[in-house]
Amino acid sequence: MSTRPVVSAEPREVVGKKVSSLRRQGILPAVVYGGNRESENIQLDSRAFDVLMRTTTRNTLVDLKVGKGKVTPVLLHSIHEHPVRRHPMHVDFLVVSMTEAITVDVPINYMGDSTAADKLGGTLLHMRESVSISVLATALPHAIDLDISPLDSFEAVLHVRDLVVPEGVSILTDADEQLARVQPPRVEEEPLSGVGAEEGAEAPESADAGDAGEATGGSEDAG
Repeated sequence: MSTRPVVSAEPREVVGKKVSSLRRQGILPAVVYGGNRESENIQLDSRAFDVLMRTTTRNTLVDLKVGKGKVTPVLLHSIHEHPVRRHPMHVDFLVVSMTEAITVDVPINYMGDSTAADKLGGTLLHMRESVSISVLATALPHAIDLDISPLDSFEAVLHVRDLVVPEGVSILTDADEQLARVQPPRVEEEPLSGVGAEEGAEAPESADAGDAGEATGGSEDAG
């Protein structure tokens, strides 16, 4: 018996701009596709989906039941959010095979401490937030760890090959692609001070005096 979370939905007839009326009723529009199944418009209760998201993450395998149909394992493939309020506007479910590898992007979990960032004043830079992997749906990780403690200097760089890859997962992203490094702090030029600064300040006055003399001579020539 499956222990995966169950999502209950109903077929959806409302499409296009009219789906805004569903959202006002607390109904979340969605679509399910993939495998040998034709793309189907569905809808589910917004509050029930919020509860689901409190206990799961994206790329989570769940059991989807549409109407009186049979339960189908699907991947919570993507969530389209409101640009300001950040609440879900639309959800895509991807039907997956339990016996064939799937290709998905999973987030990178940057963990640990970097000496170059914490003690040398540098700025930690993340070049990627996710990597592409091939894996069976039953072994799909929520994230892949990357220990940043080797970043102990501004010359150190972490690559895809440095990821801690779980068993059964194949990384598809180029192994030489950079993932993280520490940028050194900016060095600001110090203002001039002392004798050099005073001499530098007097220079424009001398130049002005010379210019004034030339200007006077020019007036005399004109006369």
